[in-house]
Amino acid sequence: MPRRLPLSIVLPALLFSGLSATLCAAELPVYSGTLAAKSSREHQLTLQPGDYVQGRLSGNGMRLVLLDKNGQRVRVLSQGKRDTEEFMFVAGAAGPYRLDVRAPQAGDYRLELLQQVPRTAQTVPAQLPDSPRLRALLQQPAGLEAFWAEVRHSSTPLVESTGVTPPLAEHETLVTFLWRGAERGVRLFGGPSADHEELQHLPGTDVWYRSYRLPDSTRLAYRLAPDVPELNAAPHIRRRAILATAQRDPLNPHSSIAAPLDQYDGESLLELPATPAAIWNAPRPGVAAGSLESLRLPSQILGNSREIQLYRPAGWQANDPQRALLVVFDGEHYTRDVPTPVILDNLIASGRLPRTAAIFIHNPSNETRSRELPPNPAFARFLAEELMPWAQARGLSAPASRTVVAGASYGGLAAVWAGYRHPELFGKVYSQSGSFWWAPDWEQAQRYSRPAEWLTEQIANAPRQPLQIHLEAGLFELGRDNQPGIRDTSRHLLHVLQAKGYAASYREYAAAHGYEHWRNSFADGLLQLLGQTM
Repeated sequence: MPRRLPLSIVLPALLFSGLSATLCAAELPVYSGTLAAKSSREHQLTLQPGDYVQGRLSGNGMRLVLLDKNGQRVRVLSQGKRDTEEFMFVAGAAGPYRLDVRAPQAGDYRLELLQQVPRTAQTVPAQLPDSPRLRALLQQPAGLEAFWAEVRHSSTPLVESTGVTPPLAEHETLVTFLWRGAERGVRLFGGPSADHEELQHLPGTDVWYRSYRLPDSTRLAYRLAPDVPELNAAPHIRRRAILATAQRDPLNPHSSIAAPLDQYDGESLLELPATPAAIWNAPRPGVAAGSLESLRLPSQILGNSREIQLYRPAGWQANDPQRALLVVFDGEHYTRDVPTPVILDNLIASGRLPRTAAIFIHNPSNETRSRELPPNPAFARFLAEELMPWAQARGLSAPASRTVVAGASYGGLAAVWAGYRHPELFGKVYSQSGSFWWAPDWEQAQRYSRPAEWLTEQIANAPRQPLQIHLEAGLFELGRDNQPGIRDTSRHLLHVLQAKGYAASYREYAAAHGYEHWRNSFADGLLQLLGQTM
């Protein structure tokens, strides 16, 4: 852990560092005089190697040369082009140095040393935190334990909306993530950044912090990673080392899972006051629940077998002329992390959706997911030639104009691909945070989004298909290494779709990449594509 200085020392140093520089400047020498034409005058300096020197020479046409201990020219500091010229240099090891004022023509001169800063004092200015609460802590030398007691009572992150400097914008809140004590620092895993950003150390305390100005409708999941191991390895391996220490925020009781196994299980949740409520996600009294049937479907096309779950709403009739159908990738998540059966029960019972059945497509493994969901002709054939006829034989079908294919991340990419390849089956597409940065063989491209946006290019260069497409992305779904991320590639795809004449819509949320957001926005997407006017 960094050595802790008493706050009585740290605070004056932070607040009065600018004043000390002014006092030093007042003690530096000022030389003046009159020189005849073609004459010069030397002024000796007392410097140590590494000293930074800033000065000013005034005088019509006066020139200034820095000389070493042997009288050799080191540097011309002023060429006399203006009546007043400033100069600066860093002393080397060839001192003692002299400043030689040279007069091409007779006149007066004034030579001032404005700053002389030793190497040991050459530091960046102390940065005061944006958080009013942390600024107050710097002014309370004995308040550290009281601060942590208050934080334990109120929970973290700190959420502040008044007294912030500079002032917050409208509908903006200052959120400060905190950690107490660390040896080598703390990183934020998730949250409003994709870069595993480091928390800053508050001088003289055991507080580590990082503040963000966020929309007051923000919903985020995050973890904190103290003392991440530094490895002599490839960049992607070093980046993944954060998983060794990433854990839920010990001062935040809100977790992404109800009963975590330990501090490393699940994520901590942040929901700001204006976060939209998920009003469709919990079972409601008096609402009849649909049925959920689990079956196995072998695929000759893909050479594997997977679980498929079929949801039938209460009162489902296979020949209902108003029926609709939802086909969802990552079914193992969209029946648990996203409570889709409950959402459908509630929306149908409220009259907001027609009776809508659902097909939940599970992944046999992570490896098959990474191979099948990004645009894959074989997987598109599996959907068209095996899955949909199989589901129809079990009473689940609907016209393409009332069939939605949906998914998130790779699943969102797969949804657009499925609609693009088979609009005769899937007339509506719902993509949550689709991975539109993807392109074939991207793993070999070093930088994760190169070559980029393959599917968007295909759509741009092909005839328009009879599709209605709804896209969504998180405000914080940004790329790494200055590459476009999910947010920006989703915006780009929207522009391409609109330029091609597609019925396309887009919604952006103050959220990042994950089910803590997708579970709360899923009903909105379904209403956008299948919603009925009340």
